[in-house]
Amino acid sequence: MAKAPTIAQIADFDLRLLKIFKTVVECGGFAAAETELNVSRSTISIHMANLESRLGLKLCQRGRSGFVLSEEGQQVYQAVNRLLEQLEDFRSSLNALHVQLGGELRILTSDALVLDPRCPLVPVMQEFVQQAPQVRLALDIEAMGEIERRVLAEEIHLGIIPFHRELAGLDYLPLYEEFCYLYCGAAHPLFVEADEAALAAALPGCRLAHAELQVHPEISRQLAGFQRLGKAYYYESRTALLLSGGYIGFLPDHYAAPLVAAGQLRALLPEQHHYSLGVVAISKRHARSHRPRDRFLGLLREWLVKQSKIPIER
Repeated sequence: MAKAPTIAQIADFDLRLLKIFKTVVECGGFAAAETELNVSRSTISIHMANLESRLGLKLCQRGRSGFVLSEEGQQVYQAVNRLLEQLEDFRSSLNALHVQLGGELRILTSDALVLDPRCPLVPVMQEFVQQAPQVRLALDIEAMGEIERRVLAEEIHLGIIPFHRELAGLDYLPLYEEFCYLYCGAAHPLFVEADEAALAAALPGCRLAHAELQVHPEISRQLAGFQRLGKAYYYESRTALLLSGGYIGFLPDHYAAPLVAAGQLRALLPEQHHYSLGVVAISKRHARSHRPRDRFLGLLREWLVKQSKIPIER
């Protein structure tokens, strides 16, 4: 009986093959991974065949029916993720021994926050890049609930979100306030209505586009009485509903301002229909040591001191 192949040690070549395998899985197949890996499909196929030969396992099925992981492939994928996380921990630990910061800092922000001139993210990133030029800074946008989950799981280091609830296990650094008002598009019948009494009477019958999130009492009060018939989490998709003329909805003032100036959006009874959200930086309480994250949080606090910001009440 043939002896099953074993790997005595993990070489750089093995790590490269495992990373290619991880990318193929996360892209959903060879074709989709071509762009991500910047290599041809035939080269990817050769690498995958080499990996399967090294492991002595069939990792996936590929063909006309599509790309499907085998049971062994699923287990190898989970093991690869654990291995790469451990390698990142090892690298972070070594970096902590040196004055020069290295490694990666992963930050997620909520929708369109970086467009707000009150947001400190851009000036703080400018300072961070000067102080830690060797750190790879990864910045992206995600839904608030997903940001919270990934911070708690230590998949990312920091999140910047509007404060909407307090979760055990997270630390919150208040940054500034975001102001949201009720808007309609130029195609909506109320866009040209000048009489405030008529506006107030007509609003309860309007279809509202909203994010469908668990929100705090002030927002719930503002949403009460409307027909919540449009669901759009991201501001861009919500704006599309407003511009269609069939919906009204709340948007941050900084996001809506260019469209208001262009005559495409109008704020409806802004004195009555508005709310504010405190924007916060979230990080995991009792997280593993990570000096780039700590440096970035320190720069955020320095920015607050310079701006003489008063912490937002929660």
